[in-house]
Amino acid sequence: MIGTTGTPLTWSSKGPDRWIGGMPPRPPSIRQYALVPDEGFTEFRFARDIPPGISVGRRVVVTGMAGAGKSTFSRALSAKTGLPVIHLDLHFWKPGWVEPSEDEWREKQRGLLTSDEWIVDGNYHATLDLRLQRADTVVFLDTPWWVCARRAFVRGIRRRPVGFQLPNGCDESAWRRLREEWSLVWRIWRVRRSERELELRTLSRHGNHVALYVLHSKRAARDFLSA
Repeated sequence: MIGTTGTPLTWSSKGPDRWIGGMPPRPPSIRQYALVPDEGFTEFRFARDIPPGISVGRRVVVTGMAGAGKSTFSRALSAKTGLPVIHLDLHFWKPGWVEPSEDEWREKQRGLLTSDEWIVDGNYHATLDLRLQRADTVVFLDTPWWVCARRAFVRGIRRRPVGFQLPNGCDESAWRRLREEWSLVWRIWRVRRSERELELRTLSRHGNHVALYVLHSKRAARDFLSA
């Protein structure tokens, strides 16, 4: 089990409703908040003060904007914990890049989440509530939008790494990769505020029973994984 990182946390709130619509201004040194189930945000000044009950569980949702680093983080967390990873992008598409109906997609996820141990990554906001019902831990990669956009831009012109998986029955040409990734750059900019607020609002409504970790940078994710 992994505890929270040793980063000092200097802001606290009495309940999750306080942060619907966006987080308060954040001093540069703060990279992570810990949400204790049923108690709201709690302030910890030193790692030794963090109760042992706040830790990564066995059903972990990794979420965040496109380009936030969800898949990379999930694989690293899997290597550390031994939990299997479910990449939602691999299960969403039907052969030929055909989208499922909302009912089909929710039913598919119910089947994927039946086991008691998993890490599931993806940013399908319409079904986040479904994943939260089964989760005991959420890691929200709150990566700055310009970092996400830069990653999508680079992915568009760079060859996929060896071993990169595509959904069954789906082929990807260089042109399709360029088109899809570069369209993400525009989308990331367009929803840079609204998507984050939607994510936090959904977590507030459906995630009060989970331990929530908000990681704002690559360094914060690295610290979290090494804790």
